[in-house]
Amino acid sequence: MTTPEAPLDWGTRYAARMAGMKASEIRELLKLLDQPDIISFAGGIPDPALFPQDQIAEIYAQICSDRSRFDAALQYSVSEGDAGLRQWIVGYMGKRGVACTPENILITNGSQQALEFLGRMFLSPKDTALVEAPTYLGALQAFSAMEPAYDTLPTGQTNRTVASYRDNAEAAGGAAKFAYVVPDFANPTGHTLTVSERKSLLQFARDLDIPVIEDSPYVALRYDGDEVPMVQALDCADQGGIEASRVISLGSFSKVFTPGLRVGWVCAPREVIGKLTLMKQASDLSNSAINQRVIATLATTRFDQQVAEGIAHYRVKRDAMLAALEEHMPDGVEWSKPEGGLFIWVTLPEPLDATALLQTSVETARVAYVPGHAFFADGSGRNTLRLSFSLPSVEAIEDGIAKLGSVLREATG
Repeated sequence: MTTPEAPLDWGTRYAARMAGMKASEIRELLKLLDQPDIISFAGGIPDPALFPQDQIAEIYAQICSDRSRFDAALQYSVSEGDAGLRQWIVGYMGKRGVACTPENILITNGSQQALEFLGRMFLSPKDTALVEAPTYLGALQAFSAMEPAYDTLPTGQTNRTVASYRDNAEAAGGAAKFAYVVPDFANPTGHTLTVSERKSLLQFARDLDIPVIEDSPYVALRYDGDEVPMVQALDCADQGGIEASRVISLGSFSKVFTPGLRVGWVCAPREVIGKLTLMKQASDLSNSAINQRVIATLATTRFDQQVAEGIAHYRVKRDAMLAALEEHMPDGVEWSKPEGGLFIWVTLPEPLDATALLQTSVETARVAYVPGHAFFADGSGRNTLRLSFSLPSVEAIEDGIAKLGSVLREATG
């Protein structure tokens, strides 16, 4: 009998970049949803009550009942994406002020895949990504695998010079490569950049000579106020068109229709789309052809209706959470008042630590949220937290915020 060899030490075989890859705190918190007594304000999860079940079932049935359509929808597809869907996105972007062609569009498996591709395309180890503080956790995860440094993007007033950003990047061992921003109802803060802030961001990017990644998954879900031009639209107007623009825009159908079909897109100059398409071919060849056709039909037949239903539905929940926060939060607690999107950002008085309080909140009040430090590249923001109002009912929102207020009131003494 052969003596068993010592098991392989997998840790010694991983690439160095694996050390920077960490589990998403949000993904871990979503496991709490399996516990029926937990009121979760953690994940920014669309309410399944809005999923167009009948329409999706009917579209799949129509495809499957026609042999030629069925064969094409279950076959390999082109890496750039379904032609009809890309053409619809061209029209949608045109309405938002970005004149483009299908050659400027790449379909991705959600906008998260686009973030991962862009991180790989632009970042070498020790290069610097400029991000807001706080910023979208999924972007930090996508970029961190490339072993970059981070610096804080100036989206408002700043005393720092462009030269200081260049010097910091060089000191970190690389160069500043791009600015990443969620300009509309940002995850996690709910903040929307003004036109002035967007123009300042573009000028900053021109001075530093870097691209801007504009991540806009929530832009359609505006509940109050006037629409603000996309960063890409402003840049196209200034530079004479998309081919001269430095902005790469990401979009998604996840928040309007359903995240389960995993359909997002990139809108960018053809040069960038060409490189991203090569990465798509190396990654997964293409998106699911049948899912793209379902989304294309939904977008063509009911996009505006779906958006209107989502706005009406989520506005009620946002208003319920804002009212509950006003009623139940102790003195010293502050929160954002978003005009759209799915999130409210809460700042606790120092020295409260939202991460340390989470265990108490879950164990004693059965209420979950996301600690804010997860959204800071440097791990700061310990006294902040993110609340999402998208999934719980109005009754659960009112009950959960009251219970969370009790936890915070006890913590503040």
